[in-house]
Amino acid sequence: MTQKTTQAEVFKRAISHSTRALAREENVEVNFTANEPSVSGHSVNLPQPARVLTIDEVSKIRGQSDFAGLKLAHHEDIKHFQNRPIGPNAQAIYDMAEDVRVAALGANAMPGVAINLDANLIESAIKRGYQRMMTKDTTPMIEGLSLVLREKLTGRETPAPLKHVADFWRAEIIAKAGTDISHLINAIHEQGDFAKITRDIIRDLELGDELGDDENQDPSENENQEAPPEGGDDQDSQEEQEETKEQQTETEQTEGDEQSESGQEVDYDGSDSEDDDIEASSNPMPQNPQSQSGKASDYKIYTRQFDEIIGAEELCDAVELDRLRMYLDQQLERLQGAVGRLANRLQRKLLAQQNRSWSFDLEEGMLDAAKLSRVVTDPMSPLSFKQESDIEFRDTIVTILVDNSGSMRGRPIMIAATCGDILARTLERCAVKTEILGFTTKAWKGGQSREKWMADGKPAQPGRLNDLRHIIYKSADAPWRRAKRNLGLMMREGLLKENIDGEALEWAYARLLARAEQRRILMVISDGAPVDDSTLSVNSGPYLENHLKDIIGDIEKKGNVELIAIGIGHDVTRYYKRAVTINDAEQLGGAMVDQLAELFDEKPRPNKKK
Repeated sequence: MTQKTTQAEVFKRAISHSTRALAREENVEVNFTANEPSVSGHSVNLPQPARVLTIDEVSKIRGQSDFAGLKLAHHEDIKHFQNRPIGPNAQAIYDMAEDVRVAALGANAMPGVAINLDANLIESAIKRGYQRMMTKDTTPMIEGLSLVLREKLTGRETPAPLKHVADFWRAEIIAKAGTDISHLINAIHEQGDFAKITRDIIRDLELGDELGDDENQDPSENENQEAPPEGGDDQDSQEEQEETKEQQTETEQTEGDEQSESGQEVDYDGSDSEDDDIEASSNPMPQNPQSQSGKASDYKIYTRQFDEIIGAEELCDAVELDRLRMYLDQQLERLQGAVGRLANRLQRKLLAQQNRSWSFDLEEGMLDAAKLSRVVTDPMSPLSFKQESDIEFRDTIVTILVDNSGSMRGRPIMIAATCGDILARTLERCAVKTEILGFTTKAWKGGQSREKWMADGKPAQPGRLNDLRHIIYKSADAPWRRAKRNLGLMMREGLLKENIDGEALEWAYARLLARAEQRRILMVISDGAPVDDSTLSVNSGPYLENHLKDIIGDIEKKGNVELIAIGIGHDVTRYYKRAVTINDAEQLGGAMVDQLAELFDEKPRPNKKK
C-alpha cells in the first residue's frame, strides 16, 4: 500500500527538476539534508523542507536551489582557483564577487529567478546578523561591497531590510574602486576576465598584499586551508610537481638552511596524502628509525595544548541541535524497519539471558509471597525468604567509537549515527550501559599545533601534529532520552575532518577501564586507515598506522576489554583480531547487531587485573 505523497515530497521533486534545468545538466544529484546549502561537483545539497510549507520556506529554498543551478551552469572551479588570492580577506572578497556574478547572470535573464534570489539574499543576511549592523563600525566592509556589486551588476535596488548596510559603505567603495567595478559589467559573462578585474578591486581596497605575486598560481596553493580535500583526482594530477617540491624542501632542511616563507608553504602543502609520503621515499628526509616507527613506546605528540575532549552539546547551540536531530529522525524513519528488526532480535537474545533466577527457602532475603500464610500463622517459621541470583550479564558496558573523519561524510556517518541511536535504546532497555564517542581533529592540516611548531622553528621529528577533538555524544550513565539530541551533531557540516585512530582508541579504552562494570566491550566503526596530512608530512608514511596497530595489540593482549571493529569499505581485519568489513554503509546496522549478538552468546571472560 503506497503512502500518500506529501506536500513536501511534491515540492522536493519540483525543486530538483528546476535545479537541473538551470544547471543545464540532467545528471545533477539533488539532496535534501540538515546542513547548509552547498554545491560539490554534480551534487547539490539543499535544506530539508519542513513538513508544513510556508511561503517564506518555499521562497528561501527556491532561491537556494536557483543559485545552486546557476553556479553549476556558469562557474568553473579551475578558472576560479587560477586567480584566487592567498590572503584570507582577499579570498573572502574574491569568492563573494564570483557568487554575485553567478547570481546576477540568473537575475538579469529571468525575473522570477531574481525574486527567488532576493528571498535567499534576505534569509542569508538575517543569519549573518544584518539586523545588528546598525552603524558602519559594526558592519564588515565585505557585506557592504557584496550589496554594491549586486546593484551595479543587476541594476536592482538592494532589498529594504539590507539597504542600510549598502549605504554605510557605498560612497567609500565607489571612491576607491568605482572605475574597476564599472568594468565588471562588461566582463560578467567571462569568468576569467571577471576574476582578474576582481583582483584589481581588491588592490583598490588596499588589500594588494594578500593577492600573491603570481596571478596564475597553482590552484592547490590558493585553496583555503580550512577546506577539506574532496577527492584524489586533482591531487593525482599534481603529484609529480608536489613530489619535486617536497624533495627540494627536504634537501633544504638537510643542509640546515633557514627556509623562506614560501618554502614553508611548499613543505606544508606538498604532502597532501599518505601516498605522496611513501612515494617520496626515494629521496627521504633524514630520520631516526626508532622515533619514527609510530609504536606506542616511540609515538610522540608535539603538544596537547590545543586538544579537546568535549560534549556534543558544547559544539552546537540548542536550536541547531534540534534541527539536526529532526533531520536524523527523518532518516531513522527509512532505516527503522531494517535496523529495528535486527535490534529486536538482539533484544530478545539479551532478555533471554536475563530471565530471573531465584533461590527459595532461605533464612534471609526478600519475603516469599507464596509463604506469606506461613509467616502469618507462624512468624518464627524458618526458610520463608527468597533471593534473586546474580546475573553476570547485566554487569556490562558497551562503548561505540565512531570515526568522524571527512571520508565518512554523507551516507556513512548518517547510518552510523542512526544505528548508534537504535542500539543505545535497545541496550538501555536490556540494562546494558552504552557510551557513544566520536573522534576527529579540530582543523584541517594541523591547526594551532602546526602553527606552534612552525613558530618554534620546525624542530625535527615532532610526532603527532594536529589538534585532536574527541566528542562525547552519550556518556555511559546518561539515559538515551537526555543524550538523543546530541547524535544529530554528526550531521553538522564542517564537523568531520581528519582521523588519528590510535589516540582515540586509547582514550575510549581508558574511559572503559575507569568503569566498574565487569564486562567491557569496545566497538570501533571506521572507513579507513588513520590519516592526518600535517602529521604524515613530517613523519614516516605508516607513522599513524603503526601506532594504531601497537595500541590494538596492547588492548587485545591485556584482554580486559573486548575489542570489535567494523570497517566500512575498508579491510580492518589486518588491524583487529575480531573484525568485519562491509562494502555498503547500509549493512552497518546488521553488522553491529550481529557482532554484539555473537559476543553475548559467549560466556564472559573473567576480568583481568588492570
